[in-house]
Amino acid sequence: MIGILEDKDRIFTNLYGFQDWTLDGAKNRGAWNATKDMLDLGRDWIINNVKASGLRGRGGAGFSTGLKWSFMPKEVKDRPHYLVINADESEPATCKDREIMRHDPHLLIEGALIASFAMQAHACYIYLRGEYVLERERMEAAVKQAYEGKLIGKDNVHGWDFDVYIHHGAGAYICGEETALLESLEGKKGQPRLKPPFPAGAGLYGCPTTVNNVESIAVVGTILRRGADWFASFGRPNNTGTKLMSLSGHVNTPCVVEEAMSIPLRQLIEDHGGGVRGGWGNLKAIIPGGASCPVITREQAETVMMDFDSMREVRSSLGTAGVTVMDESTDIVKAIARISYFFKHESCGQCTPCREGTGWMWRVLERMAVGEADPSEIDLLLDVASQVEGHTICALGDAAAWPVQGLIRHFRHEIEDRIANYRSRRANFAGHAIAAE
Repeated sequence: MIGILEDKDRIFTNLYGFQDWTLDGAKNRGAWNATKDMLDLGRDWIINNVKASGLRGRGGAGFSTGLKWSFMPKEVKDRPHYLVINADESEPATCKDREIMRHDPHLLIEGALIASFAMQAHACYIYLRGEYVLERERMEAAVKQAYEGKLIGKDNVHGWDFDVYIHHGAGAYICGEETALLESLEGKKGQPRLKPPFPAGAGLYGCPTTVNNVESIAVVGTILRRGADWFASFGRPNNTGTKLMSLSGHVNTPCVVEEAMSIPLRQLIEDHGGGVRGGWGNLKAIIPGGASCPVITREQAETVMMDFDSMREVRSSLGTAGVTVMDESTDIVKAIARISYFFKHESCGQCTPCREGTGWMWRVLERMAVGEADPSEIDLLLDVASQVEGHTICALGDAAAWPVQGLIRHFRHEIEDRIANYRSRRANFAGHAIAAE
């Protein structure tokens, strides 16, 4: 058997789009089955089962989904409740949610109905990344089918009035941060808000709001149909369930695959990615969860597992499980410099440490990539990264600092060798110039 997860346990059975994505196809695969029965069991039953399943947010933070839902006010008073689904999938190397929206959109819509009922919300906004055009078209078509089938809308068959709105962003990475997303939804500049107040207290239009990732919502219907114990049976304690994982970079077969949590990273690469280009011995480094996660070495990748706790033990992060594999041909300093440019470009500029620090780190790394630096600047760069980390309104400052910290932690010697080689070349050039005179 390849991998750990068997086909009978897959939630996203049309992940690759080989089957019909429309309402009829989704129903044939089990979507919208017994949905009303779930709602009839009540809000507390839904939330308690999502808690018992161990489902943690699939957008990167890994916070308990059921616990997050329970933070919403128990009663609707003078302000309506909202569910907002974060489909602004802009993290480099992350490409899992788009497969759900393209090929299994009804799982997402059904999950949105269930989650909204549990939080007493009558409206859901799905915020799509600006570059996702086909995904938006599919989602809009699926929402229309759900309305026509009386699955959502006023007086639907489930007895819970529910509207879904698709909102297309403009391609700003910062709008993947939940409060910046809410600002953008309200028609304002996408800049993160200070917390508190948290969205559950004052979110969209100042009303109680929960923001969840696409995958976190899309799995809910299947979890409730098959049981919390079934979902919790995969992975290690506190790291349960199945997860969409992306493999890109120097693997023989890049892919997105649904696998059991806690699968060994090496097994994921060997079984689903066809192995590292040139063999495992040719592996240099791996970014395990999207561009913001610190790199890990080949030695760490031998034993680490694809879950939140195991990645924390090697001082990295599972993130969105967007795995980027880099073989020995990779210029690791230049690669991290390129990632630093991305975060510098995408900073909203609201916080001084991020606005100034991301650009400073990128410029230093560009010099280090060619060796045009002083060895003392390595520790200075690390110090600046620590000053950016944890000192901004949102986590973009952290996301910009972590790749730099991972580079210096594991590949400091490469930076030092590059600086030494650059100085040696400069000295030789100067010597030749003097001799020519």
